[in-house]
Amino acid sequence: MKKSQFVSLVTVFASLNMILDSLMGLPGLSSGVWFSWVFIAEPITGIVLGPYAGFLATFIGVMIGHCIYFQGPYEFLFTLGAPIGAMVSGFLFRKEWKTILTYFTALLTIYFITPISWQLPLWGMWDTYLAYAALILAIMLITKSRSWKLQSKGLIYTVGLCAFIGLEADVLFRIFVFIPCQTYKLLYNYSVIELQSIWVAGAAETPIKIAMSILFTAIVVPPLIKVLRKTNLFSEFS
Repeated sequence: MKKSQFVSLVTVFASLNMILDSLMGLPGLSSGVWFSWVFIAEPITGIVLGPYAGFLATFIGVMIGHCIYFQGPYEFLFTLGAPIGAMVSGFLFRKEWKTILTYFTALLTIYFITPISWQLPLWGMWDTYLAYAALILAIMLITKSRSWKLQSKGLIYTVGLCAFIGLEADVLFRIFVFIPCQTYKLLYNYSVIELQSIWVAGAAETPIKIAMSILFTAIVVPPLIKVLRKTNLFSEFS
C-alpha cells in the first residue's frame, strides 16, 4: 500500500470516529461506559487499519469528538480506552494475542486486589469475565491456525470475536482508571452506594451497546475487507 493511500485511509477512519464520538447516545442508554456512538467504529478501525494505525485514528477521532460533544474534562482521560480497544481488536485479528492476555490478566488482577471492588456486585462485570473466557477460546483457535478463519463465512465470526474482546478491553481500561486509580473518589467523590448503582446500570446497558457494535462490525467488515483486498489497501498481517 502506498503511504499516501494509507494516510488517506487513516484520515477517513479518524473522521468517522470523530463524527460518532460527537453524537450523543440514545437517551434510554445514557449510562454505562460510552456516552456517544464511538463504540460502533472502534473495533472496525482496529481490524481494518491494524493495531497501531487503528490506535492513532481512534485517538485523533475521540480527542476531537470530545471537544465537539464536551462531556467534562475528566472524560478525556477515560476515553483513552477507545483507542486501546481498537488496538486490541487489531492485534487479535492479526493473531497477536500475548499482549492482550497480559493486559486482561493484569488489569483484572489489579481490580480484584483493590479493596473497594470487594463492595461492588461481582456479577456487575459479567461481560468482562465472558470476554476473558472468549479470549482464551480465541487463543486456542489461533494456535490451531486453520481454525482462525479469515476467509469466506468464517470471517464474520472472527471479526465478531475481535470486536467483542476489543470493546471489553476498552471497558476494562475505564474500570481500571475509575476503581484502582481511585478517580471515583478523587475526581467524582462517589460513595460506595453510588458506585453500586453505577455497576448495576452498567451491567445492563454496556452489553447492549457491545452487542450493537458486534452486529454492525460483523455486517460491515467482511465486505469492506473484500473490497480493500481487491484494491491492495488491506493486509491482515501487515
